[in-house]
Amino acid sequence: MTSLYILTSLLLIPLSVYIYYTIKQTNWLRMSVNTTEALMEELNNNPIDANSFARPDLSRVSHISWKAFINFDDQIIEATVDLTVDKQNETIDELFLDTTQLSIFDVRNGETNEQLSYELSPSVAVFGSKLTVKLPPKKRSIIRIDYRTSNKASALQWLKPEQTAGKRQPYLFSQCQAIYCRSIIPCQDTPAVKTPYDATVVVPKDVVVLMSAMRVESGSWHQSDKGMTKEYRFEQKIAIPSYLMAIVAGDLVSKRIGPRSHVWSEPEVIDQCAYEFANTEKFITTAENIVGPYVWGIYDLLVLPPSFPFGGMENPCLTFVTPTLLAGDRSLDVVVAHEIAHSWTGNLVTNKNWGNFWLNEGFTRFLEMKIVGRLNGGEPNRQFNAIGGLKALKFEIEAMGEQNNYTKLMIDPRGVDPEDAFSSVPYEKGHTFLFYLEQLLGGPQVFEPFLKSYINHFKYQSIETNDFKEYLENYFKDKTDILSKVEWDLWLHSTGMPPIIPDYDKSLSKMCTELTNKWINANDNNLSEFKLSDISSMNPMQVKEFLSQLLDSEIPLSLTKMHVLTEIYGLKSNKNSEIRSIWIRLGLKSHWKECINETIEFITSQGRMKFVKPIYRALYAWDETKQLAVNTFNANKNQMMSISLNSVAKELNIKL
Repeated sequence: MTSLYILTSLLLIPLSVYIYYTIKQTNWLRMSVNTTEALMEELNNNPIDANSFARPDLSRVSHISWKAFINFDDQIIEATVDLTVDKQNETIDELFLDTTQLSIFDVRNGETNEQLSYELSPSVAVFGSKLTVKLPPKKRSIIRIDYRTSNKASALQWLKPEQTAGKRQPYLFSQCQAIYCRSIIPCQDTPAVKTPYDATVVVPKDVVVLMSAMRVESGSWHQSDKGMTKEYRFEQKIAIPSYLMAIVAGDLVSKRIGPRSHVWSEPEVIDQCAYEFANTEKFITTAENIVGPYVWGIYDLLVLPPSFPFGGMENPCLTFVTPTLLAGDRSLDVVVAHEIAHSWTGNLVTNKNWGNFWLNEGFTRFLEMKIVGRLNGGEPNRQFNAIGGLKALKFEIEAMGEQNNYTKLMIDPRGVDPEDAFSSVPYEKGHTFLFYLEQLLGGPQVFEPFLKSYINHFKYQSIETNDFKEYLENYFKDKTDILSKVEWDLWLHSTGMPPIIPDYDKSLSKMCTELTNKWINANDNNLSEFKLSDISSMNPMQVKEFLSQLLDSEIPLSLTKMHVLTEIYGLKSNKNSEIRSIWIRLGLKSHWKECINETIEFITSQGRMKFVKPIYRALYAWDETKQLAVNTFNANKNQMMSISLNSVAKELNIKL
């Protein structure tokens, strides 16, 4: 590339394209093949997303068409994907895609069937390999890739029939957030890129398939060399980021729970699921009253097997939820309110990269609490939930360390596995910041119209924190004196707890605090004053708050107190997973041996990171159960999804 060509290029093409070619020329001069060091440098210098090789500013995928056969025997997906690619400038001749452990067999022009040259780089840490495809000369083209997944694909969890409730059919489900879609589909695996998609999925005849899309055809039967199969077709017309692509296949049935909602699960638990999530439509309509119409058509819920690592995953049209929500009294359905809120904050308005993750989760937590507050007790209930969230944040920051960079609201994503940074920080610290702004600017009656306007303005887009800041300042341009008080740098870039803690309404937490102090100050020889009636007037979240305050106490409960507390309040038999997890951690903190069996049963019966991570941490911190924690993990790690597996392994200092 001559200096004259570079000068001419500067005059004719955008700066980003010039930089791209300059870096490309430098790399050619420096090395003949990619090295992992150079690839990591390329990631770190990506101006769009440091966790992706994609360069949508150069060539952008605008539609995905996926055809797949789910091979349960080999635990792989055999697939062809058609990517519609739009060059952002006619001089661009390459497409960069993210992949992880994919076997690429063929790359062609989807319109002419002409073979295209491509190169698959070495794998780089958790970020996988860069697939570089030579593009046809047209500005828009269809790139067809034949490939298959690995049987160790990080986004997929495979269960054998005997591992399911019904023990009749195998089961598969996905979890693509944050950067795992690249293990299922070669794609621009960054939230900066949103695309609509359609899919055709073939499975054994007795297996049902669902995706994060509208089902347009189901159950077409075919006889093939793979035996009797069924074909399902799906279409998601609204552009979504890759992390929201989702698939599940298994022995599934459904029950209607609202005018636009069904709940899906294995047949054995469908009635329990339908009862538990009967309030779904109330959550949706309440959210619509706050932030505007629900645009996704249907809102279905899928109750997954216990190994699912999260409380819920906001896949459009099909929210995934954990069976740990099945408390029998609808006391944990607030998680559904959170996932419904994502239909606006996260799915409609999306963080552009994982360093801005708080834009997804902080806003969603904020909207969730508004939904739940309006349905249950108004502002006192909303602010009570905020107090509980703040306590969870305090626990986590203490465990992570006050100076840990991952306790910042905005993190530097360069070289960072997004899962390493996953915590309650973007949720609770983000919510606290928004609550502070709301109070500062005049309360809900002023801030809720802004929230609705913000979502309407940025819908279908991926944004960064500065986009939010500029829109806020423009919307409230008549309140510049008030906004000048906001220390943005402190809120966004300081470690530890939020710089300002709002003075939340404590009317619902008062009785929790009084009971906590009573237990802490009680003498072991005089515990007869405690009765079941102490908590009979509390709702489940108040019971959780009471136990959380005991856990937060500097002095562990005595063994006598732990025994009496458990017996009087029936905590050993309590089915609420939130209450059960805090009770277990309270027992471990007190080194109470009587809770060990329940602890092991709890962490091996489900894989929700919110529960297993701190409990494994507590087991490992107690000398007497340290080896038990390691042994339990090793004996059960094959049942865990990779996200939980890697997270817990780090807590136990185990290298996988």
